[in-house]
Amino acid sequence: MSRTTVLIVDDHALLRSGLRLLINAQPDLHVVGEAGTLQDALDAAQRLQPQVITLDLSMPGPSGVASVQRLRSIVPTARIVVLTMHDDPAYVRSAIAMGAAGYVNKSAADAELISAIRAVARGRVFIDVGDQATLESVLIPAAVSDAQASPVDQLSEREREVLTAVAKGHTNQNIADSLGLSVKTVESYRARLMKKLGLKDRSDIVRLAIELGLLETPDAP
Repeated sequence: MSRTTVLIVDDHALLRSGLRLLINAQPDLHVVGEAGTLQDALDAAQRLQPQVITLDLSMPGPSGVASVQRLRSIVPTARIVVLTMHDDPAYVRSAIAMGAAGYVNKSAADAELISAIRAVARGRVFIDVGDQATLESVLIPAAVSDAQASPVDQLSEREREVLTAVAKGHTNQNIADSLGLSVKTVESYRARLMKKLGLKDRSDIVRLAIELGLLETPDAP
């Protein structure tokens, strides 16, 4: 039986060792490598071409949600399962929007991670943040994540301009004046882009703008 190949990315050696034992104990899964930094992960992903990558978002250095996109650029065919302590719904949405196919909280049972790996390997998206009141554990078609691979791609050019301006701290009036629009129109663009991206408030907009590299030196939210 052909086994799904997995690359483990986490800066804690003990956790990587435990994950390797857990994953290799499954008859249909096989760990082909480990990495403790994002750069090592990029190198290993390119060399090993794993089918699935488990990724910790809290490693030292420039990692975070943007690391999902960087890994996807190296191995577009790999399915990424984020394994993290973050359970903020906005963080989940950002990771999925960047191209992650799975999101599992580290407090989840081992069975949840194995289920996530198997699900994404079959071309589905698996999300479980451990808080059913916040976000139900779901399995949805992979086409959803593919359609959201780049959040900005969902926006019109004007919506992108408004998003960036809001993230920089400009008021609706400032934005209206700079773009030659009415305040009501700016408010409409703002509400529309927030709905498209699943954002709740300006802090979500700032976070997403930073993750997408739209702000080099963002204003404080």
